[in-house]
Amino acid sequence: MHAEPITCYRPRPESAAEFSSLPYDVFDRGSASAFVAAHPSSFLAVERPESTFPPEQDMYADEVYRRAHDLLAARVADGTLLRDGTPCYYLYRLVRAGREQTGIVAACALDDYANGIVRRHELTRPEKEDDRVRHIEATGCQTGPVFLAYRDNPVMEALVEAAKLSDPLYDFTDDRGVRHTVWRVARPAAVESFRAMFAYVPCAYIVDGHHRAAAAARVCRRMRTEGGEAHSGKEAYNYLLCALFPASQLTVEPYQRVVADTAGLDEPGLVAALEAAGMLVGPRREEPFEPGERGRFGMYAFGAWRELAYVGERPDDPAGALDASILQDRVLGPVLGAWDPREDARVSYVGGVEGTAELERRAGERGVAFTLFPTSMADLMAVSDAGLLMPPKSTWLEPKLRSGLFIRRVSHRNSILDGCRKRPAEKDE
Repeated sequence: MHAEPITCYRPRPESAAEFSSLPYDVFDRGSASAFVAAHPSSFLAVERPESTFPPEQDMYADEVYRRAHDLLAARVADGTLLRDGTPCYYLYRLVRAGREQTGIVAACALDDYANGIVRRHELTRPEKEDDRVRHIEATGCQTGPVFLAYRDNPVMEALVEAAKLSDPLYDFTDDRGVRHTVWRVARPAAVESFRAMFAYVPCAYIVDGHHRAAAAARVCRRMRTEGGEAHSGKEAYNYLLCALFPASQLTVEPYQRVVADTAGLDEPGLVAALEAAGMLVGPRREEPFEPGERGRFGMYAFGAWRELAYVGERPDDPAGALDASILQDRVLGPVLGAWDPREDARVSYVGGVEGTAELERRAGERGVAFTLFPTSMADLMAVSDAGLLMPPKSTWLEPKLRSGLFIRRVSHRNSILDGCRKRPAEKDE
């Protein structure tokens, strides 16, 4: 695959912890507005510019996207962001609860995304994709890395470990207890070694960031058309800001489901419908049930938990065999009437780290919540390799990559951002 070193805007080391933020899609509008109100200098204000407007503001209005550009330009003007004009790779390590993962921040060719070398496993929602397209067009930048996984490569890992012997550029712990450390790899010989090794990586898998990738591809197609005969293929818009991690280092958490009502079923009716769908239904219990193996589910409804077990045959294809697919095809659709989980407003999702108390709260007295065993990285790669799609929200990765540490300029248009300061001299790896 083609993964090139990048130039980027990045925060001063002393500003990185305060400025960087969780990804934009971790927040809904209300929680984004509350966070930005409490942290006005956070990069989240750039990624979610509607958070700086009153609640009644149309979040897709032109002035909202202009605000994203203006806020980004202001952080350049006040020196929070510096431009690193030397093409380099960055190493990004995250440590949580004793586990660590180290990725390589690079620019991956969007042609590789188009031809399946960068592989996807989810459909995108048009309105979310449109939002990110307009955000890229307004700011001229890709503002958050797409999270990719690749199959472990021992030579690549040796390069990574050697580069981590240098002094880090950033090293801070966030309010969730995750330690973030970044190294800059700019020495020409090291850059060429990484570039050469990426040529031996046959493919990579989108773990998180399908909408960002699809939006960048759309912007690339438009800019190629506008460029006409002048287009060379080497322009910044032909590449996608990514962070690539070895698959074995990643921890997938469960992604739970909540349906707002029981489709008119009372408790005996719900149990009978589940049994008819091929589920063994356990007795009522007060303690939450969180599955420890595939084929087991927890269900909260009518004020109690139950253990469910699927006893039917699984489909042969890797997507249909997922627990998320079994639950959708056997329960959410035929029993609860939620046939289209991407569009059905009755269906919501809760990342596993939020806990079962959040599931009980969302289900309330009239809804039903389900716990699932987490999808594995092997499952994700098998589905992607087969060219198939997972049900929406099948994987939840922790820890989350911070946005705002690397901001990659892709537009050829003039912008106030082009007047930013150069970085101070730093020691290269």
